[in-house]
Amino acid sequence: MQQAAHHVNLVLTTGEPAGVGPEVSLAAANAFLDEQPNVVVTLLGDPGLFHSDRLLHSDSRRLKIQAVPLADVVKPGVLNTKNAPYLINILNQAIDGCLNGQFDAMVTAPVQKSIINVAGIPFTGHTEYLAQRCGVDHVVMMLTANLPKGFLGLQALRELRVALVTTHLPLNAVSTALSHELVLETIQIVAQDLQKKFGIAHPVIRIAGLNPHAGESGYLGQEEVSIITPAIEAAKSLGIDVTGPYPGDTMFDPAALGSVDAFIAMYHDQGLAPFKFVTFGGGVNVTLGLPIIRTSVDHGTALDIAGKGLADSGSMLEALRLAYQLALNQKVIS
Repeated sequence: MQQAAHHVNLVLTTGEPAGVGPEVSLAAANAFLDEQPNVVVTLLGDPGLFHSDRLLHSDSRRLKIQAVPLADVVKPGVLNTKNAPYLINILNQAIDGCLNGQFDAMVTAPVQKSIINVAGIPFTGHTEYLAQRCGVDHVVMMLTANLPKGFLGLQALRELRVALVTTHLPLNAVSTALSHELVLETIQIVAQDLQKKFGIAHPVIRIAGLNPHAGESGYLGQEEVSIITPAIEAAKSLGIDVTGPYPGDTMFDPAALGSVDAFIAMYHDQGLAPFKFVTFGGGVNVTLGLPIIRTSVDHGTALDIAGKGLADSGSMLEALRLAYQLALNQKVIS
């Protein structure tokens, strides 16, 4: 009851205008406002993208559109490099609004990274861009979703959280990118944000190795021996409850789902393939290590169905719910 008294301002960047972002943003915002009476949601984007009057929430004081004009006409499903600066503009407005206290958290719809780069704007992804804009050297990408009671024997609803040491790298670059410092800092960031943003007093963490069978004591690779295990031991010495390295194919032990607060994988598909297999369409991406709260959908721009009324707004709704809960946690803690 105490948390419900807090007022929360969320800002939603509506993503690639030719994709499903604008439609799922508007649909999810309307649904979420019906759930939560103490929320204001601000959509960032060109007003012409939100043309369906029947979807607009009846209380215009709680659903706002902060207008950002497009550079060129949009055709659903057709990318246009002229609108790449528009995407960066709405991101910058959301980040600045969170940093200056205008918004309590930001939620992002998907963008097409390729079209931003083709337009001559270097862009690896939301996670990396947010780190740069916020002046943070190291952030962590984590996906989260609720697993229902009874799933794989769970005794109660449980949140599955999977964080990554490396994100958008070619597979042959992962080993070179790993270092003792990177692994240790990832563990520290995950543990810290589970406490400060998720409200978990004593988080329990599992971390994967890189190689098959976690390296077989060095016979299948040295990364576990020289990098990952020493980082785990260093984290333990700091009081963090972390174990590993576990083989990637056994780390997600069903028996551990009820007790582990976060799993850390070494690279993108090692962590997100099992995550999406059990949560597809219901996952939320959250960036850890930032001075602001940011959540996002776990899907792409879906250009093939844009503008056809087929897009599922479920992941965006979950992203709004998590942003709201994290913002509440921050207000209570502070």
